[in-house]
Amino acid sequence: MIADAAHASDIWVGVCGEMAGDVALIPLLLGLGMDELSASATLVPRVKRAVQSLAIPECQELVEETLKLDTASEILARCLELANKRYGDLLG
Repeated sequence: MIADAAHASDIWVGVCGEMAGDVALIPLLLGLGMDELSASATLVPRVKRAVQSLAIPECQELVEETLKLDTASEILARCLELANKRYGDLLG
């Protein structure tokens, strides 16, 4: 809802910090409408590669699926599934 409200007012939305640098969560963040991810300099190449490996529609579909899940561990598992499919070599 935050991203939708911001975008309706022509405001970009970003995430800064550890979550933005976690390649397992990047599909979820993009699907939620984040325009910018700010991570430490050492993580930027991995984050950039992850972003380039994804398509926004598949990330939005992931969000729709995760809204139906009950636990954080289920959401993380679904995020990891997509991340592993697109750029598994960056995980672990």
